[in-house]
Amino acid sequence: MGNFAFHTTPGLTFGAGCAAELGALVEGLLGLRILFVTDRGLTRLGLTEAALASFRAEVVVFDAVEADPSLGTVEAAVAAGRAMGATGVVGFGGGSSMDVAKLAALLMGSGEDIEAAWGVGQASGPRLPLVLVPTTAGTGSEVTPVSIITVAGDEKRGVVSPLILPDLAVLDPELTCGLPADVTAATGVDAMVHAIEAFTSRSANANPLSRMLAVEALRKLGAHIERAVADGSDAEARSEMLMGSMLAGQAFANSPVAAVHALAYPIGGIFHIPHGLSNALVLTEVMRFNVPICGAEYAELAPHIFPALAEIGAQARAAALIDELSALSARLGLPPRLRDVDIPEDALPRMAADAMKQTRLLVNNPRAVTEVDALAIYSAAW
Repeated sequence: MGNFAFHTTPGLTFGAGCAAELGALVEGLLGLRILFVTDRGLTRLGLTEAALASFRAEVVVFDAVEADPSLGTVEAAVAAGRAMGATGVVGFGGGSSMDVAKLAALLMGSGEDIEAAWGVGQASGPRLPLVLVPTTAGTGSEVTPVSIITVAGDEKRGVVSPLILPDLAVLDPELTCGLPADVTAATGVDAMVHAIEAFTSRSANANPLSRMLAVEALRKLGAHIERAVADGSDAEARSEMLMGSMLAGQAFANSPVAAVHALAYPIGGIFHIPHGLSNALVLTEVMRFNVPICGAEYAELAPHIFPALAEIGAQARAAALIDELSALSARLGLPPRLRDVDIPEDALPRMAADAMKQTRLLVNNPRAVTEVDALAIYSAAW
């Protein structure tokens, strides 16, 4: 065991209906003027109403967050917060809203230039008090020190720093009950990718706590994802998925993800495919590429996701896991190939070149990935 550091969100509240008590949960933490960062879809659905009604403080809602949020959206959120003199920030929604909220809190609290904050450990802080409320079971952003933003040229950049971990995460499984089946499936697979990549990460900070959390996350996710997709009102399945997503987030927050995410980012950045689906589209081909190096680790994980694989010999188990993940994706109704989401074959070389920019992620992969390798993976997934 090498030296490692483990950081996570210091406060966590979990419970059905707890979002309706958000005002009381954060009173005294966020101050008297709160910037509430979310997206227009959630406000139109009325999903934010109970939480907003619970505040006694002044709240300004910024609901212009889009999928794969742009730097312009972050700047607009910061401008809205500064105009009201925000003393604290709530991020309410999927990974996009939480990522924008993280950077808004950082930039308003520190006044630093975002260009100086990109990368690992570059943010200087401080930030404003921050609370995150996930409405999907996938990103785990409520417990990760990462914010991913799309910049000019469809490139995704990240700010990675313990400074942007929130003070409190509020997990209410009732908020996820309205998710459509396709979103439930894609975000659920996203969480599984987080756990798989955390377990096999070659980061210098890979650690036994992350591996333990990844295993428990995969037990919960593997056992409940099909139930959650089949019946969105299944309270137990929704609760287990939300907890599994959070545990996977804690795992990869400290033992970072790798090539699946690196190759997924160009799919989302260029073609605006949702992040979870982007991961699902390349997951099994990246795993096939990695098997020669980490097949034993995949074999170790296999029965935690699919208990029946415990009956298969260890040597065959890694390949069986990959086949089972592919079959699971099909059962969940996710598009199986890049061509099925209208990505043209002639775009693959550009995607491979763009993936090489994700050095922060590629360094964690069990097997080194060249641009030629990335193109071969994309071609196999096409």
